[in-house]
Amino acid sequence: MANEEKKPCCIIVVGMAGSGKTTFMQQLNAHLHRKNTPPYVMNLDPAVYKLPYEANIDIRDTVAYKEVMKQYNLGPNGGIMTSLNLFVTKFDQVLNILEKRAPSVDHILIDTPGQIEIFQWSASGSIICDTLASSWPTCIAYIIDTPRSTSTSTWMSSMLYACSMLYKTKLPLILVYNKCDVQNADFAKEWMVDFEAFQQAIRKDEEDNADGSTSGYMSSLVNSMSLMLEEFYRHLDSVQCSAVTGEGMDDFLEAVNKKVEEYEKEYKPEIERLKKLSEEEKEKQKEKQLSSLMKDMHVADKPDPAETLSDIEYEDNGELVDPDEDEGETISEDVKNQYRKAFNISDSVSNEELLKMMQS
Repeated sequence: MANEEKKPCCIIVVGMAGSGKTTFMQQLNAHLHRKNTPPYVMNLDPAVYKLPYEANIDIRDTVAYKEVMKQYNLGPNGGIMTSLNLFVTKFDQVLNILEKRAPSVDHILIDTPGQIEIFQWSASGSIICDTLASSWPTCIAYIIDTPRSTSTSTWMSSMLYACSMLYKTKLPLILVYNKCDVQNADFAKEWMVDFEAFQQAIRKDEEDNADGSTSGYMSSLVNSMSLMLEEFYRHLDSVQCSAVTGEGMDDFLEAVNKKVEEYEKEYKPEIERLKKLSEEEKEKQKEKQLSSLMKDMHVADKPDPAETLSDIEYEDNGELVDPDEDEGETISEDVKNQYRKAFNISDSVSNEELLKMMQS
């Protein structure tokens, strides 16, 4: 019973190319092994040459990325997306494997392609997120390159992408400021909670950048977006860590535990509600199709006897005869018997009376 109740948390790792997703996965995997809670690891990047960790499920074992590019005449991004789409056609098998392994692990880690838009905006990315979230608590770990985010415009771009990821997947999201061994992320956390501090940083960028990259409409746009995203920041947990040194991994796992609670309280009821609506809609469609089918087969309503008889032609002595065509025409005994049986007419009714009834 305990095994049935145990549910691992699925952590989907996403981020811009070069943000350190794969290295973060390696460090998180090693950290969980050191804690004697080894995770179940899945790699969804078909183009990666070599993984620094051992994946339990690897898309490269199923889809040959370079062959897909050749066969479909695709570029790198098109090849990755097509490979992911092909892999998802077998995702029911992946789900069966995960269901067997789930009771024995606490975390399922999913590494995604380096091109974030491929996973975020493709149908396969949505299918993977929805499928996992319908089975287990699931959250998104959005990896941010901290040294490159010291610019207000670059940081705001990352926040907008995180915002779109949150509302596209509809799953709890954790901001992971990576590479904190190179650049501390306290400045970014302050910008999220202190609008005035962010305004000062914008003004400083305007003064420092002689090329005008943050002046004029750009600074005005960043100001407006920061006000818009103020509510968005309240629903996020953010941690800083280093994928190289392992700093901050415990803080990240603590944030994951919070997101599991958030999933159970807020996201799971919504998922179940949407699932119920979907099932009800399917039932309505089934009933509609069944009703249409019954109508086509003339089963929905009881047929009119006269109409039915007029549509039937009977064979008498090798000739086709319509019983309603001529009063004096002979009607075979087989037809009379069929008529008696169809309308429960007693044998006591004479043939003459029966003939009148049939011709009326």
